[in-house]
Amino acid sequence: MEAGFDKLAAELEKLLTISHQVKEYQKGDYLFREGEAVKGLYILRSGKVQIGKVTPDGRELALKICGTGQMVGEITVFAEGATYLLDARALTNTVCLKIPVEELEQSLEKDPGLAMAFMKWMGIDQQKTQTRFRDLMLHGKKGALYSTLIRLGNSYGIQADGGLLIDVVLTNQELANFCGMSREMVNRMLSDLRKQGTVGMQDGKIVLYNIPKLKFDINCEECPIYLCKID
Repeated sequence: MEAGFDKLAAELEKLLTISHQVKEYQKGDYLFREGEAVKGLYILRSGKVQIGKVTPDGRELALKICGTGQMVGEITVFAEGATYLLDARALTNTVCLKIPVEELEQSLEKDPGLAMAFMKWMGIDQQKTQTRFRDLMLHGKKGALYSTLIRLGNSYGIQADGGLLIDVVLTNQELANFCGMSREMVNRMLSDLRKQGTVGMQDGKIVLYNIPKLKFDINCEECPIYLCKID
């Protein structure tokens, strides 16, 4: 497999053989914006990309972070006039492959196995987005923050000092964007969790000390791990 794509699911490796362009983006650049015509599928070689949208009142809502080997596109194939439903913004300098949608459709038509694998990926990706919206809409501010912390732990957690260290640096504003809340509200809620000993901080990163309590407080439905992630 091409270097940098070791996390790409084995059944989707054939995507790397489709005619593509290598694209480079600087931190803060957009791969695509909500409402733009769908032009292609992106596979990340390096870097991190945030998927989200800006609400009508100007607030930013972040839904997930994609990393090396993951696909980005929110793409609809075999549909006339399809547009992107979300924004994709580079959080770091990023290199990716861009597969034109026409080339992707031709390959899916010719290879039923690849088509099935791609449909499976799209289904899982949609489920992840749906469960994120469920958490934001149904469980209030506490549910939004707690579920985000749990998802970050599932995606980037490593065992450290009696807890689960979320091994990614996020400002409180960036964390608030994932929760659909103000930075001030997130600050207060994190302060309360630290006083309770539920979370802590280490080198600017969040440590989860009591995940069962976070789950209990929001009536966690114990979704499969592959759905309960932020990536």
